[in-house]
Amino acid sequence: MKDAQHISVGGAPEGFDAQLILKEVAKSNGPVVHVARDDKRMAATKSALEFFAPDMPVIVFPGWDCLPYDRVSPNADISATRMATLAGLVHDMPSQFVLLTTLNAATQRVPARKVLKEAAFRAQLDQRVDEGALRQFLVRMGFTQAPTVMEPGDYAIRGGIIDIFPPGDSEPVRLDFFGDVLDGVRRFDPATQRTTEKLDVIELAPVSEVILDEAAITRFRQNYRIEFGAAGTDDPLYEAISAGRKHQGVEHWLPFFHEDLETLFDYLPDAVISVDDQSDAARIARWDSVADQYETRQHAMSQKARLDTVYKPVPPELLYLDDAAWTAAIGGRRVLHFSALPQASGPGVIDAGGRIGRNFSPERQQENLSLFGALADHIRKKLADGPVVVASYSEGARERLSGLIEDEGLAETIHVNDARNLGKTGLFLAVWALEHGFETPGMTVISEQDVLGDRLIRAPRKKKRAENFLTETQSLSPGDLVVHVDHGIGRYLGLEVVTAAGAAHETIALEYAESAKLYLPVENIELLSKYGHDEGLLDRLGGGAWQAKKAKLKERIREMADRLIRVAAERELRSAPVLEAQHHA
Repeated sequence: MKDAQHISVGGAPEGFDAQLILKEVAKSNGPVVHVARDDKRMAATKSALEFFAPDMPVIVFPGWDCLPYDRVSPNADISATRMATLAGLVHDMPSQFVLLTTLNAATQRVPARKVLKEAAFRAQLDQRVDEGALRQFLVRMGFTQAPTVMEPGDYAIRGGIIDIFPPGDSEPVRLDFFGDVLDGVRRFDPATQRTTEKLDVIELAPVSEVILDEAAITRFRQNYRIEFGAAGTDDPLYEAISAGRKHQGVEHWLPFFHEDLETLFDYLPDAVISVDDQSDAARIARWDSVADQYETRQHAMSQKARLDTVYKPVPPELLYLDDAAWTAAIGGRRVLHFSALPQASGPGVIDAGGRIGRNFSPERQQENLSLFGALADHIRKKLADGPVVVASYSEGARERLSGLIEDEGLAETIHVNDARNLGKTGLFLAVWALEHGFETPGMTVISEQDVLGDRLIRAPRKKKRAENFLTETQSLSPGDLVVHVDHGIGRYLGLEVVTAAGAAHETIALEYAESAKLYLPVENIELLSKYGHDEGLLDRLGGGAWQAKKAKLKERIREMADRLIRVAAERELRSAPVLEAQHHA
């Protein structure tokens, strides 16, 4: 029997669903949890919410970026964001906000609320701080000691100074101690070390869902032995956790570390829930995939097949929600199931009145039809019903569309940043990454993609030919530093033959920070380049520091290009009068 509070909402195309979410926030005077199908949809919903209500707090809870029963841990940035969100939910939160998550994240169990309430550290300026307790907290909560802090979850100690990159923060903080008194707290830019903000208090939350305190280690050992029997000496996971060390991929055994796990919905027991269009089918497919991965691991364990060690998987229902567990988790709640297509109203079904907008594909495909003439005619027709918004992907695209539309004889377009500046009528242009437009009784939204078609995707770079491989590696010696395009600076160890799936494969062995190893197939040599220094800090494999460095470098290159363009323009202006005088002479 369907829950009376579960409502199917038809006529809710993507983009317009953000308005419906905001209406639920206002109606309930409380938070709304929106479950997107995937990360792409979550980002699109966030963009739409920012357009319609830029002042509304929007909190993100992403899913892991690794497969179920994987041998690698989630990205450190993702883990930090997840834990920062959970910590925020159990502490101070505004009365109204939107929590955005994905289907993968919502169908996976998380540490209980009491764990986040107890696992917190707070230090006040000019107050005494137990520095030893702070160091122990950082280790137990999953922070990693590093020479310099570059990504969430890092910490560094230099005498009376402790640098910490808290989860969820955009920049690290520096704690300056005078004896055992906290003498200074400041936020700083990790690249320049310059202070960006002075603070009076610092609050720390766990950076990992696995907390390696004594109770958790004991609990893991007991649960592991109960499930799999006595662990042998060839079980590196069991040995690492027994020694209090975090093992790569340990998060996939999360249920063994906690007394019990909860769902994300337990953190917001009174929140309204909204669910993306087509999510039910995606959720069922997700559970089938989890079950398949588990059965594959089980089969490998029973056959004693091994590449390095036998993987002993946690039963899926301990970490993931099957259909029955999902139904129980959202039972008794007000739940809105969005559908882009209109539905006939009835018990448990309403129509929100939105419709998918017009696509100008026919005009694009026929040379005898004027694409922008058809767009202008459509806009003139819709202006009678209310404001028309044309959403572009970038500022440059907005400028181009503005000129093309005005060339068709329409009134001057009005540029807006968000919906607060929309009038009761008029043509408005906004920078809003919307895939497809929509129409409501009071507004029309047209996306750039509706008009111009799918966005152009840059052709992939041509790979280097495999036969160049031997020539290139001859210039490398064991111990040389190299740069991997995705993982950053590592040390070249040499060539090594790795047996995988019963076949021998020649690889390039690379070493990263904390003795992590990466074996790169020789045919992917184009991903490497030689590092231009004899010495350098190795990047952490799977960390976000390298990506942060690349982003900052790109920004500096853009700034340099802007300066060069300005200098060239100024020179051109200064030389113009001279050239004109010479011409008259």
